[in-house]
Amino acid sequence: MSIPDYQTVMLPLLEHLGDKEEKATRETLDALASKFNLTEEEKKELLPSGQQPIFSNRVGWAKVYLKKAGLIESTRRGYYKITQKGLNIFSEKPSKIDNEYLKQFSEFLDFTKGRSEKGGNEGKNIELCDIANEKTPEEYLEFGYQKIHKDLSQDILDRIKGCSPAFFERLVIELLLKMGYGGSRKEAGKTIGRSGDEGIDGIIKEDRLGLDVIYIQAKRWENTVGRPEIQKFAGALQGQRAKKGIFITTSNFSKEAQEYASLIESKIVLIDGEQLSSYMIDLDIGVSKVASYDIKRIDSDYFAEE
Repeated sequence: MSIPDYQTVMLPLLEHLGDKEEKATRETLDALASKFNLTEEEKKELLPSGQQPIFSNRVGWAKVYLKKAGLIESTRRGYYKITQKGLNIFSEKPSKIDNEYLKQFSEFLDFTKGRSEKGGNEGKNIELCDIANEKTPEEYLEFGYQKIHKDLSQDILDRIKGCSPAFFERLVIELLLKMGYGGSRKEAGKTIGRSGDEGIDGIIKEDRLGLDVIYIQAKRWENTVGRPEIQKFAGALQGQRAKKGIFITTSNFSKEAQEYASLIESKIVLIDGEQLSSYMIDLDIGVSKVASYDIKRIDSDYFAEE
């Protein structure tokens, strides 16, 4: 069974608390995971940020919404129990509990419409019920970010393909310097694109002291890079008695090329166009920040009284 959305979790969560006993978060997660027959892989599957399991996030938001509707309450840090209102709903044995169902409760409507303490609506706030039907608010943010990142990545790649070979060479220098390779910009500029060895476009220091070097090949290609190209590069490395290389392309690598690179003695890192543009975004190369958002949560320790 796939991971249920947070609204699907609501009714089983209320049923889990229906015995009136106080339940810990971990106990609840385990019980609901068993209820939905989730595999270990599904329980561990993370949000795009890699910071939290998807299932845990969805159970957490199901708790938030049930709590805002007054059906459950937090008794202490990490513990919940059903309220009398929740018991009344539980006794009615509803077939489904979701955002639409919770709209019957004034507390939930106040929460979703973003009313101020004085009771007035704050402008034209978007109702949470409208924007969070299947995904949780965090999922909307994270998947939205991934969509923006992917579109920007493609735009960057299109720009790179339209630039000159000299620009691409400078871009490779900038990328490797930002990653911590090459020492100074002056030294990197002298070593990349100047070796003239067959199958090798340049050499760059692995660290500032130059204790080891990395051989580089950078190709501004449209076609897929196949195994023969990687074999040629590996042969050039052997000719230099080198063990480390980076092959950068604006296109992609065939499965055979990737398998070959993973099996040979020399360590060759393959960077395709998608990875290249993603690195550029992460390292702020060729992009500028438009906006940023900090996601915060309650610091329970702050409110804990001795």
